[in-house]
Amino acid sequence: MSQMTVMTGPERRRRWSVDEREQILAAAFAPGAVVSAVARRFEISTGLIYKWRRETAAPEPAIGFVPAVLMQPVAEAAVDPARPAPAIVVEMAGICIRIEACAPAELVTATLRALR
Repeated sequence: MSQMTVMTGPERRRRWSVDEREQILAAAFAPGAVVSAVARRFEISTGLIYKWRRETAAPEPAIGFVPAVLMQPVAEAAVDPARPAPAIVVEMAGICIRIEACAPAELVTATLRALR
């Protein structure tokens, strides 16, 4: 059989002191405690217990923005078309082999081994 409480007269709000709230919160969130059982024992709603916990919790850090600094684009190094790009030039027996500086290392190695 369930229990029912009938309240007669005007509805009134109870005022809970800070100490009473802390006592209820400690009981509700103790290891193994059931919040709804603690709420029934003190005749309050579970929502009020959770509200008190939110109010006493440390405030969450505010989400902010980091200021962005726009910088002038860096000018790329100007290439002088009259000046050739760096290269390795090998001349022998009337043959001229030119290996550009941007050539892969494997290609340079294979070319120089073939010239031996």
